[in-house]
Amino acid sequence: MTIFKAATRRQFLELAAGSGLAATGFGRQAFAQASGDVPIEQLLEEGALTDIWQGKADAPVTIIEYASMTCPHCAHFHEEGMPALKSKYIDTGKARFVLREFPFDPLAVAAFMLARCSNDKRDAMVDLLFAQQKNWAFSDKPLQGLVNLTKQTGMSQAAFDACLKDQKLYDNVNAVRDRGSQKFGVDSTPTFFFNGKKVSGALSPDELDKVIAPLIKS
Repeated sequence: MTIFKAATRRQFLELAAGSGLAATGFGRQAFAQASGDVPIEQLLEEGALTDIWQGKADAPVTIIEYASMTCPHCAHFHEEGMPALKSKYIDTGKARFVLREFPFDPLAVAAFMLARCSNDKRDAMVDLLFAQQKNWAFSDKPLQGLVNLTKQTGMSQAAFDACLKDQKLYDNVNAVRDRGSQKFGVDSTPTFFFNGKKVSGALSPDELDKVIAPLIKS
């Protein structure tokens, strides 16, 4: 489980120098430390970015994950837990799922922006970025790693550069993170809400069953 840490201005400027992002004080926001479960109605209120859901809208269980693209525990969940969650609960109409942006460094912000710029391929891009995380997030040239990955999806260099210069998108990604922290008490990744019940950590398939099964029965 990765504890959230706001990026320093120096870290942001280093990334901005390579990507063209405008420096707007990333990480200066003070984060609330609320904790506990959250009413599902509050969680589902519209945020800065439109949620992209998987599963049936009327599924009995609503799952919201807050994740960071550079979080190894998040990548582990999407490799080990997500396939079971999808096959057993999402595809069968028992649960619907959404991943929300909770970047804890500028590189994660950039990755989320690129995923959003993929439009209807956003979730596929997220899956690809998690699957290849070690090849870009922990490489000597992470931005070049992102360029190489996005080219595989058909994104041109011009589209890549334009995406990372989109100030509104940058602000909205950070706004999703800020809301998760300030209003819902998210301070680590991955953090899940199952019908409002807060659970932190990269859950295994068995751990998912223990949380979801009682909610379906109720």
